[in-house]
Amino acid sequence: MTFRRTRCAHCKKRLDPERASQIVHVECVEEWALAQQAKREREEAKKARMAAKVERATTRARKEKLKTNGQRKAEAQRAINHWIVHVRDKDEPCISCGRFHEGVWHAGHFRSRGSAPHLALDPRNLAKQCAPCNLYLHGNLIEFRRALIEKHGVAFVEQLEADQAPRHYSGDDYEEIKREYRAKSRELKKEAA
Repeated sequence: MTFRRTRCAHCKKRLDPERASQIVHVECVEEWALAQQAKREREEAKKARMAAKVERATTRARKEKLKTNGQRKAEAQRAINHWIVHVRDKDEPCISCGRFHEGVWHAGHFRSRGSAPHLALDPRNLAKQCAPCNLYLHGNLIEFRRALIEKHGVAFVEQLEADQAPRHYSGDDYEEIKREYRAKSRELKKEAA
């Protein structure tokens, strides 16, 4: 009985099958079987990776739902601080002492988060500040105020000092603030590159 001529599934050379189910040469069977086994193992590993990826995404989503407003606020504050220090004011010296140095930079609050929590996430209240001024000199506020007046004018500083309007944020508001400032950071870094 003659079967239609085809090509070997392994070596791709011409094959004259001896039976209908033959798809490889007899000498290619062992190599072909090993190749098929390796292919199945790769597919199983890929499925396992995809399942692990789905599991991580599910876990991440569950953790996001469990976050408190305090945690969300802290994440939003980190995003704004990063934007202030690494994007908006990156080429400026410390607002208080006017120094450039190789140390750690902070996003200093003109009105502290304790005395004006409603301004903690307001970028008008933040500026790049060196760690010594922010930590050891408690913000070096006299020089901070003087620099803000030079930079923005007396009206701006007086408006900031008089701002007592309460701001009530929900968890979604904090998430939106975080997304907004992360996006701004990425956008401005792309423009700089």
